[in-house]
This record gives sequence, structure tokens and C-alpha cells, in this order.
Amino acid sequence: MDGIYLITVMIITGGAIAFIGDKLGTKIGKKRLSIFGLRPRHTSMIITVITGALITGLSIGSMAVISDNVRTALFGMEELNEAMASAQRSLGIATRELLRTQEEFQKADVDLANSKEEIKTLKSEQENLRAESERLKTGNEQLQAENSDLTAQNTHLENSNSELSAQNDSLTSANSALTDDNKKLGEFNLTLTADNEKLSKDNAQLEEHAQNLREGLIAMREGDIVFKAGEVLSSGVIKGNRPADEVSVDMKKLADMASENIAERFGDEFDGSVWIYQPELQETVEKISSGTQDMILRIVAAGNLMRGEPIRTSLLTFPNNHAYNQGEIVFTKIYEVIDEHSAEPIVRDFLSNVNRAAVERGILTDPITHTVGVMEGSQLYELIEEIDNVRGKISVTAYAREETYSIGPLRLNIRVDRR
Repeated sequence: MDGIYLITVMIITGGAIAFIGDKLGTKIGKKRLSIFGLRPRHTSMIITVITGALITGLSIGSMAVISDNVRTALFGMEELNEAMASAQRSLGIATRELLRTQEEFQKADVDLANSKEEIKTLKSEQENLRAESERLKTGNEQLQAENSDLTAQNTHLENSNSELSAQNDSLTSANSALTDDNKKLGEFNLTLTADNEKLSKDNAQLEEHAQNLREGLIAMREGDIVFKAGEVLSSGVIKGNRPADEVSVDMKKLADMASENIAERFGDEFDGSVWIYQPELQETVEKISSGTQDMILRIVAAGNLMRGEPIRTSLLTFPNNHAYNQGEIVFTKIYEVIDEHSAEPIVRDFLSNVNRAAVERGILTDPITHTVGVMEGSQLYELIEEIDNVRGKISVTAYAREETYSIGPLRLNIRVDRR
């Protein structure tokens, strides 16, 4: 709007000055006036030049008077340029400051997010610390109560310590007396050392004599052995989980049975006494009475027993587990009978397998024969004869004749079938 106003003023001013100049030039031309003695034509040219200069000067002057921007453009351009340059420099600085501030804002946002996470962590830790504080408070109360108890105990210990101090004084006096006695014992020890040397010599002689006795005993044991080491003298089942007195009564019966079996072997030379190690006997009684399962008790020879020797025995216990039901198959196998010489090897192999199967079921073997069954001679003969009368493949099966437990013996029914 200011520009339009200035243009309008310049047009009006220029037009007015041109009109005045034209009128003045015309008048001077008609009157043929002369300035500074010049010719009228030259005077008219000067008037025209002056009029143009006035138009320009008055136009610029009017614009300068009317507009601050024109005055600034005419007279303050250098300052304006310097101000603009300064403003641009300030703008660059402000721009850099703005970028730096934005970076700081971004960093502040990151720090703020981190701070929020730290605040959450600190709150969680604060909750944990609060819970820990409650726990420590409870623990502190318990420690205070325990401290009171310890204080009372400490008082009691101090009293006891006083008593012990008094006893220590007495012991110190006694120790002095013992020191004197120790000196006397040292002197006595010298005497014993001399006696010990003499006893060592006597002991060497006794060892030589004992060796001679052992050699004689070995020679005797190689003679008339009535019972072998480990041979069962008597055996039976004793019910568990009963008073020790009742168990002892049953064990006494088995010991009497062992005496009877021994008397049959020894005859008149047996005095009727069986030696059982008492700690072992007591331990066995406690084991059976405290257990919940029936136990097999075996009284066995502790070593090879000769005629005229004391009857030393050992006690062995085993759980009496159920092994076979009546009629249950113990073992079965297929054989091929080739000729009349095949029967006995087949029977031996079959009975060996039956014995092994029964042992695996838990039936106790005889320590001497290592067998578990009882087979009459007639039954064995009939089995051999039955097999000997067939040729080709046969199936031999052994059945438990009756319900059988670990104590045994295993009695069998044996069937032979053609294949």
C-alpha cells in the first residue's frame, strides 16, 4: 500500500513540475528572454534541464519525506546491509542453538525414559526393601527374644564357670599328685619292661607249641569228620514281629532239634550241648522280633566237627518268601531221545535246570549238596524208565507238588509228553 502511495505522489509531483516548466519555457520563448547573456534558445534548453532536475530532485525529496523506507534505502543502505548480515549471523547462531536445543531435548527425552525405568526399578526395589525390612524386623524381634535367652544362659554359664574354676583348682592339686605318681609309675615301668622281655621269650616258645598243636589239629580234622563246615544242623521258620521271649523259645526248639541231629551222628560221644555265640544269638533274636516278615533260621556247623570236639555253630537267617503255588510249572524243556543211553543224561540235565530255576525263585539250597528238591529213588527210576521207552522228541515238565516257600524243600511231579 505504501508503494502505491509513493508512485502516486511521484506522478503528481513530476506532472506538476513538468507543467510549470513547460509554461515557463513557453513564456521565456515568446518574450525571447535571455539568462546570463545567452541566446533565447540556449536559455530555453537550460530551463528544460533545470525543470527535469527539479522533477527528479523533488520526486526523490518527496519520497524521502514521505517514506522511512526510501530514506533508509537512500542514506542507510550500508547500515541496512550490515544489519542484514548481522541478522543472518544471528540467525545462523540461533539455528545452531535451536539444533543443539533439539538434540538436548531428544537427549532429555531419552534420559526421561531412562529415569522412568529407573523409577520403576527403584519402586520395585523399594517394595523388596520394605518386605525385607518387615522380615528383618520380625527376625530382629526373634533375635531379641533369643538374646534374652542367651543372656540367661550366659548367666548360668558364668555361674558354672565359677564352679569349674573351683574344680580346676582341685584338679590342679590332683594333677600335681598324679605327676608324683607318674614318676613312680615310670620307675615301675622299667621293671615291667624287663619282665616283658622275659614274657616275649616265653611267648615265642608258646607260639612254637601252638603251631605244633595246629598241625596236630589239622591232622585230626583230616580224619573222622562228622559234620562239614556250613552243614545245616537244623532249620525252621520263626514268625517275626513278636516279643523277643517268644522268638527265643522257638530258637531253643531249633537248638534242641540240632542236638538231636548231632546225637544221631555222634552217638554216645555227644554230651548234648551245642555252643552258640551269645552276642550272635541275641542279635538274631532282636532281628526276627523287630521284623514284620517270617524268617528262616538255619543252625549250621561253624567248622568241620570232629568226634569229641565241642559243637560250635553259627546262625543264618533268610526271609521266607512264597516261591510256588501247588501245580505251578517249575521248568519245562524239549529233548530228543536217540537211543537207550539218552535217558540218564536227559534226566541229569533236566534236574539241573529245575534246581537252577528254583534257586532263582528264592528257594534255599543245601550248603553241602547245593540242591533244593527232594526226589525219591523210585520216582527217579520211573522217570528214567519212562524216557528210555520212547524215541524222538519229548517234552519234560516239572510241577510243584505243593505250595512251596523259600525254606523248601521243593517236591516235584514230573510229566513226559511226546511231541
